Formats: sequence, C-alpha cells, structure tokens
Amino acid sequence: MNFDFAAIVHAIPYLFGTGMTFTLVLTFAAATMGLALGTVLAMMRLSPYRALSIPAGFYVNSMRSIPLLLVIFWFYFLMPYIGAWITGSSRPLNVGAYKSAIITFTLFEAAYFCEIMRAGIQSVSRGQMSAGLAIGLTYRQTMQSIILPQAFRNMLPSLLTRVIILFQDTSLVYVLSLTDFLGAGARIGQRDGRLVELYLFVALVYLVICFTASRLVKLLEKRTLTLR
Repeated sequence: MNFDFAAIVHAIPYLFGTGMTFTLVLTFAAATMGLALGTVLAMMRLSPYRALSIPAGFYVNSMRSIPLLLVIFWFYFLMPYIGAWITGSSRPLNVGAYKSAIITFTLFEAAYFCEIMRAGIQSVSRGQMSAGLAIGLTYRQTMQSIILPQAFRNMLPSLLTRVIILFQDTSLVYVLSLTDFLGAGARIGQRDGRLVELYLFVALVYLVICFTASRLVKLLEKRTLTLR
C-alpha cells in the first residue's frame, strides 16, 4: 500500500547513467577479451602438443570448478602481493577495483568461451581440414578461412547465451564496492528507505533484458539449424 513509484522515477537517471553504463561496459569488455583469450585456449586444447593442451586444460577445468565470487576475492586481495613479488617491488601493486573486475571476469569467462569454441570447431567435419590442406592452404589459413567461419555460426547461440549469463554475473562486483546496475539500485534504496521499490524495478529490468535477449538467441538458433 505504501509503494512509491516516485522513488523509481527519481532514481532512473542514476540507475541507467551510472549503474547500467558500468554493467554494459564490464559485460562488453569481459566478453570481448574473454572470447579472444578463450579462442587461444581452445586452439591450445586442440593442439596435438601436450605442452600446450595440458596447461590449457588445467586452466579451463580449474576456472570452471571455482565460484566466480572466490576468483574475484582472490584476484583483488592476492594479485597486488603476487605482482609485487614478481616485479620485486617493496609494496603491493595498486591494481584497483575497476581493473580487478575487468581482468577477473575476462579470465573467468575465457574458460567457458574456450569450451564453446572447442565444441564449435569440433562440430566441423575433419574432412574439411584435410581438404584445405590438400589444396595448399596452411593450417592457419584453413582455420581462418574454412573451419572458424563455420564453427562460429554453429556456436553463436551458445556464445550469446554465455554473454547473457555474464551480464547477470556482473552484479557480483558489489564485493569490490563498485556500482553496477544492481548496486546503484541498492544504494538509492538504502538512501531513500525504498529498497522494495528499487529492488523490484531492478529485477524487472533484468527480466526484460535477459528474457528478450534469450528469445532472440532462440530465434537465431532456429535459423541456424534451418540453414544447415
């Protein structure tokens, strides 16, 4: 009965101007760099050389077995000291919460992107690799021109689904006192004593964005299956 819509209206500029902006920037940065690193890890895992495949496999399996929240904690609190030990500095390195969030999410998401990339590459017939090599293309040229374009089409729905999950997981940066969309809602709600209104609005926005994105991914997946 005491629900105050005005509290939501007044909070919208801060919610989207500060909170959602940070959430989208972190999502885009972690998705872009995580995909690049995940591609490298996928190529290492598929390599016939054990010196490459074993370390990549250990990294991927380790990251996928640890909660993201623990990874955020470990990196933020331990990396300044590890970095000081590596560089020989007498004091901990100043990494900062913002850089820690981007690096942590990149390293964590790379493990999941790696498995998606690896599955996509393996979904392409091995005969196409042999055909590319038979016509004089190098391994790298065959991967770039023949294998990866087809693999990317097959794994695009899975990649986008992972990005949606990443968008949701960005709310965990509250442990670093960073202001994402959820954190912005919590701050305004605590300041104005309207946590119920702000949390409901934030949940509604997440629901609309993620549900819409999921439906679009489903449509893309159906179209991809039709084109095969």
